[in-house]
Amino acid sequence: MEDPAPPSEASNRPPRKRGRPPKHLPKEHDVDAENRDRTTEHADRESSPDEFDEARAKSKRSRASEGTSSVAYKPSDQTLIEVIKGNGKFIPHAVKFWVERYEKDPKPAMVDLLTMLFEACGAKYCDKSDLVDETDVDEVVIALVNCAKRGAVEDYQNSKKKEIKNFKENLESFWDNLVRECQHGPLFDQVLFDKCMDYIIALSCTPPRVYRQVASLMGLRLVSSYITIANMLGAQRETTRRQLDAEKKKRTEGPRVESLNKRFSDTHERITLLEEMMRKIFTGLFVHRYRDIDPNIRMSCIESLGAWILSYPSLFLQDLYLKYLGWTLNDKNAGVRKSSINALQNLYEVDDNVPTLGLFTERFSGRMIELADDIDVSVAVHAIGLVKQLLRHQLIPEDDLGPLYDLLIDDPPEIRHAIGALVYDHLIAQKFNTFQSGSKDETANTSEVHLKRMLRILEEFPQDPILSIYVIDDVWEYMTAIKDWKCIISMLLDENPSVELSDSDATNLVRLLCASVKKAVGERIVPATDNRKQYYNKAQKDVFENNKQDITVAMMKTYPLLLRKYISDKAKVSSLVEIVLHMNLEYYSLKRQEQVGEFFGVLFEIVHLMKDAFFKHGDKDPLRACVKAIDFCCIESQGELQDFARNKLKELEDEIIAKLKSAINEVVGGGDEYSLLVNMKRLYELQLKRSVPINSLYEDIVNVLRGSRNNMEDEVVGFLLLNMYLHLAWGLQSIANEEAVSGPSLTSLLCKRDTLLQELEYFLNLAADNKEEGKHGSELACRVCTILAETWFLFRTTNFSKTQLETLGYQPDANMLQKFWELCQQQLNISDEAEDDDVNKEYAVETNRDAVMIAAAKLIANDVVPKENLASEIISHFVMHGTSVSEIVKHLITVLKKKDVDLAFIFLEALKKAYHRLLVNISGSENGSSENNPLLGCKDLAAKLSGTFIGAARIKHRPDILKVVRNGIEYAFIDAPKQLSFLEEAVLHFVPKLPGPDLNEILNDVQQRTQNVNTEENPSGWRPYHTFIAYLREKCAKNEGFQDEKEGVSVRRRGRPRKRQNIPGKKLFDEQSSSEEEDSISAYEQDAQDEGRRQDDDDEDALLINSIRSSSKLRSLGVSREESNAQTKTGNSRRATDNLSASRTSVKGLVPKDV
Repeated sequence: MEDPAPPSEASNRPPRKRGRPPKHLPKEHDVDAENRDRTTEHADRESSPDEFDEARAKSKRSRASEGTSSVAYKPSDQTLIEVIKGNGKFIPHAVKFWVERYEKDPKPAMVDLLTMLFEACGAKYCDKSDLVDETDVDEVVIALVNCAKRGAVEDYQNSKKKEIKNFKENLESFWDNLVRECQHGPLFDQVLFDKCMDYIIALSCTPPRVYRQVASLMGLRLVSSYITIANMLGAQRETTRRQLDAEKKKRTEGPRVESLNKRFSDTHERITLLEEMMRKIFTGLFVHRYRDIDPNIRMSCIESLGAWILSYPSLFLQDLYLKYLGWTLNDKNAGVRKSSINALQNLYEVDDNVPTLGLFTERFSGRMIELADDIDVSVAVHAIGLVKQLLRHQLIPEDDLGPLYDLLIDDPPEIRHAIGALVYDHLIAQKFNTFQSGSKDETANTSEVHLKRMLRILEEFPQDPILSIYVIDDVWEYMTAIKDWKCIISMLLDENPSVELSDSDATNLVRLLCASVKKAVGERIVPATDNRKQYYNKAQKDVFENNKQDITVAMMKTYPLLLRKYISDKAKVSSLVEIVLHMNLEYYSLKRQEQVGEFFGVLFEIVHLMKDAFFKHGDKDPLRACVKAIDFCCIESQGELQDFARNKLKELEDEIIAKLKSAINEVVGGGDEYSLLVNMKRLYELQLKRSVPINSLYEDIVNVLRGSRNNMEDEVVGFLLLNMYLHLAWGLQSIANEEAVSGPSLTSLLCKRDTLLQELEYFLNLAADNKEEGKHGSELACRVCTILAETWFLFRTTNFSKTQLETLGYQPDANMLQKFWELCQQQLNISDEAEDDDVNKEYAVETNRDAVMIAAAKLIANDVVPKENLASEIISHFVMHGTSVSEIVKHLITVLKKKDVDLAFIFLEALKKAYHRLLVNISGSENGSSENNPLLGCKDLAAKLSGTFIGAARIKHRPDILKVVRNGIEYAFIDAPKQLSFLEEAVLHFVPKLPGPDLNEILNDVQQRTQNVNTEENPSGWRPYHTFIAYLREKCAKNEGFQDEKEGVSVRRRGRPRKRQNIPGKKLFDEQSSSEEEDSISAYEQDAQDEGRRQDDDDEDALLINSIRSSSKLRSLGVSREESNAQTKTGNSRRATDNLSASRTSVKGLVPKDV
């Protein structure tokens, strides 16, 4: 059924006649209502062509009688610009009133319209006498540009005034209503709109940005309105053609056929005229403004072009216009690129457009795929959606998608999830592969089919569980099969003979099952980049509870079977054991009475299997998972199950103590250390979660440590010290929780503390004596540093002063503290290659340079040791060891700024230490023994430290900055000119942070120091001094100039800044001319393409997935690709956070803050 056509244009009538207006003024502007009225009128005309003139005459009389009779609004009371700035609902009536005036007397009405056009741009054109006929467009526009130069413009579009907040929308509505009202006459008189378009095109090419913005808005809106009328006329032409064909079939000639022929001809002519008007604005306005210097103008141009192509494809859906969408895919502004992508998405959604887009797709599909890795996240996400459209139409080959799949492990979750949707649709659900429909797989279980395809994807990451988890997280939202826990369990238990799983497939499927369960109950499986806690509403929490119950039901009978099957596989057992943490154990007690015994038997078996798994493995992940699971059963279960779990835990503790005693005796007797190491790891993981009564074992641990420490493996020594420390921490918490502290328990704790400190001091001295550390030596040294710092923190004097536990307070002496920091420095200076060797170790995150720096910074942040010396030492390493260490030091500086400390002294001492290292490196370079990166020191440190004073911090910490500068100058002039380079290396970076008066004082002070000194005797030695003086003078001059500018503000004119006065005497707006802004972007296309190519230069040599696979920082996965390529030696802030958590594990939840 055809849509009703618009009013006919076939009849002969004066050009002033128009369609019927509404019979009354509506309370709100309703364009749809107007269109319905016009459509109804048109239907009447179509049914009775002879009555067409009579209907129009009635419409004319109706409008004439009602157009000026409104009581609520009188159009004559306001100018057109006032209507636009006012309430938008009066615009349709004001337009009708203006059209009536134009039909009666065109010239004054035209003057009013053009005046409104100029005023909408913000200008005021006073000479209106010859505006219509004699005056040339160029002359008028030049006068308007001169007005802008004088500042006589007002920017309505970007104004923040409340009364004109809808100016843009109202202006578009005005021109749209004007085109609609003029569609039966003035629109096609080739006078009114030609004159308006001439001025709009001319103003859109002027230097003042406000002119270009408003003129572009009006011009783009006119084309959209022309398209609306053209579509209406097109529908009418099609209707007329069908009627004409029907009449011709009757083989009768007469007035009706003649009338239809004339109507068809007139309608076609009007459509052709409208298309010419569209082309005029396109060539005169769009082709210049789509590359305007203002990104908002470019964005509006591209958005409009996309809408034009979609709504009027007969004209615009061709390469002549499509190429602009392709070119702007390289725009420097993210908003413009996104607008182009959105326009293309809308085009590809229409299947009929695809054949015409073939050549365009071939030319620009490569760039569309590249944009999926755009630097702007929102652009990348939209580009991925566009690639999905191309895949749906099979317009790009499979081989081109390789780089997209690497984005599955990208940092921004929005990009990862968008790629996950593409992977699911294309590779798992295979929605785009129509030729595969009806294949053998489709007849099988859908979940099994999808899971097998998912396993093929996970095969790309066989040795990397972290990357597998990323992929699972990406597709979880879209893949229903990943939540079909019964199907997954069935595949793992080999219940379906047709499904054969390899060992790697089974491992990936177990990981998928565990990750899916965690996601279903609202737990993150991929760390968040912002570390913010997730909050859920009630509806989400209800969904999670229902999922937990579904998981419990699915696992009720099959979970023990899974545990029993994979209990010896360390790659699978940890993930399987963790699943119990997300089950609803109370659900078992809610079953019917006859089922309770059966299900309790299942739970008893689960706990028993977890205990067996604990003693079958000696690796970190299985041990930690088993401890968490058993502890969860002890806390969350009820009744008999809780008692059973607690008994099993007690049995586990007794068994591990017995195994440890046996292992210690074996080592004392000269036996192997493996059993001792494994059981110490088990005890360590258990003590991280709960207190273990090893009082009887403590002395044995001390004895074996002292007796065999010289011959014992460093890893064994480390776990012996860790367990001693954890036992000490649990003992301190026990005493702190006692109402009355007993003397024997306090004495025992003190004895254990002193024993641990003695052992740590021994290894501290041993490391100081032997500076050449191997790989294992560095691991033990890290353990000694972290345990020593944690022990000092645990027994800090500020925690126990003026309490009955005051005797527990401890503070290390200066000698011990110095040895501690020297050992820390040794670990910080270990090469990246040596640290990377430890990446596959289980506890590498607890034994790297980040853990050491966190331990040292913790002493300062919590007032454990004096700040002056150690704080400056730590800060001097700010820029030496990569991003992760830098983040730790940055956090420490933030803490120090909140404390009452001499920040200037600490910063200056840190700079002195870095400067001293720089001098040593330079002298070493002269001797051929320079260390790596000798210049990574004072200058970079000074830049970092001065960069912490930004915004309001410059005012708040002005005394500290001034003190750093003055004392730094004092230090530099000691034994001048030997240390004058300190001015250039360190002090110079703090100078811009000071206000003008301070700079003048500093300049005078520095100059006075050289009044009686001949600086020409040693030019190279005094060069830093002259550089510093020149910099100070430059800053002082700039500050004076800024003050003069501020003083002159009150007498300067208002408005936009003055522009160049000289305007060429030629015409400004011929085809070859352009604005100043246009000239500055004349090479836009080439620049934009170059910019697009530069966006991915950092990654052109290696794909993301390859860089991550080969990275030594796999465990953190928090560093971005740009940062990874820029600093291959650095870690990331995520890693620093993980290390902080790891170093605090020993005391987290153990010792209250008030102990």
